[in-house]
Amino acid sequence: MKLTTLAEPLLEFGTGTHICPRTGIEQMGVYDKRDELRRTELRIGVVGRGEGIDLLDEWLAKCRAGVERKAGSKLPNLFRGFGGISPDHGFLTRIINSPQYTRPLQKSEITSALKLETRADRIERAVNLFYEQVRFLAENRAVDVIVCVLPNELFDSVTTRTEGEASNDELEHNFRRILKARCMHLGTPLQLVREKTMLITKQSGDQQDPATKAWNFATALYYKGNRTIPWRLVEDNAKPTSCYIGIGFYKSRDGETVSSSLAQVFDEFGHGIILRGTPVSIDKKNRRPYLSEEQAYELLRDALEEYDRALQHMPARVVIHKSSHFRDSEQAGFRRALKEKGVRSRDFVAITGTDIRLFGDKNYPPKRGTLLTMSESDGILYTRGTVDFYKTYPGMYVPSPVRVTAYDQDSSLEGLCEEILGLTKMNWNNTQLDGRLPITLECASKIGDIMKYVDSKERPQVSYSFYM
Repeated sequence: MKLTTLAEPLLEFGTGTHICPRTGIEQMGVYDKRDELRRTELRIGVVGRGEGIDLLDEWLAKCRAGVERKAGSKLPNLFRGFGGISPDHGFLTRIINSPQYTRPLQKSEITSALKLETRADRIERAVNLFYEQVRFLAENRAVDVIVCVLPNELFDSVTTRTEGEASNDELEHNFRRILKARCMHLGTPLQLVREKTMLITKQSGDQQDPATKAWNFATALYYKGNRTIPWRLVEDNAKPTSCYIGIGFYKSRDGETVSSSLAQVFDEFGHGIILRGTPVSIDKKNRRPYLSEEQAYELLRDALEEYDRALQHMPARVVIHKSSHFRDSEQAGFRRALKEKGVRSRDFVAITGTDIRLFGDKNYPPKRGTLLTMSESDGILYTRGTVDFYKTYPGMYVPSPVRVTAYDQDSSLEGLCEEILGLTKMNWNNTQLDGRLPITLECASKIGDIMKYVDSKERPQVSYSFYM
């Protein structure tokens, strides 16, 4: 066994590098500022009731001006103030919202939805209310992203079953997922927010201070609206051009049918392509889904063909991340696809949970990046833990490491773990630098949540911005 601590991966921004997304954007600007064709305006469509629209107007004004960091905190790197959104600072863009880009919901319609007997009926009515206004904006206004502002009581109504309510409906009902799936064909990403989360002061029960909320909100809007990336991993020219693929599984809404597979393809610049797989089998012993050799072959073949269409070349290396162990049939199918496409270098990596824990030498957990190597192909990696840059452990619960197992590897285990650590920082829905899972698997999970609501005959959007 060998114990090491991996260095925190660097991110690349407009004029330099840093380990922290917030510091990098604030000091060096977004990565795509070097693109002379980048857009410098972000047009925001809004759907909500009158009070919610007013709250969003106030919140956007505050985000433009900036939000001070958490008062009294002795951790300035963790609780960094938000410097605002403007054409000459940070995001280097102008956010535009206007009554012409706004569609109000009628209070009487909301009240009517709240009175429906079952949660499934309330969700259906609420989705229809928002969908009609989203559709109008997507089809009649040149907006880049649409913010749906959920009234507090409507949110409570569609997320909780009322006391004494019984449901004979065995289908899964989730407002957020259904709305995103329903609106997907319109081609404009959505950002859902609750009215209470936009209050300037920190509210009881909030897990984030206002500045952190502003960072995450602005970054998500920028990524969704511009269809571009605010930061990327620093490219290692010594490594072959790599394509990272995350494979996950999801159940149908009734929970009874066989799970289906999906893939998320990321190039080294962070661009992604979403693919939907075919129904798969379930292992009778452990109830885990798996791919047949033919399904594995077809899934990877289609992924590589999409990669080729997007970048006009094949990657020199393919890394497949899976949240369960690789079966022989899956490996055989993947190898066949790689051979057919002429890809010579490969790494098949399972990233799973583990009961193994390490203990720090003080009151803090082990450092993020701590790697316990148990063999050439098996190790325990702390993707969450104490962060020197933050001078603390920025979590609420004791962190649990992941187990990294390489089944077919051309790279060292340490190199694979360095990549995993880097890919945990590529989630543009969160500006804290210590994500637990790489974006490949994080995205695969988010896609599955929504894909189950997308009709099998409908072609799903290929951008991650429609699922986050």
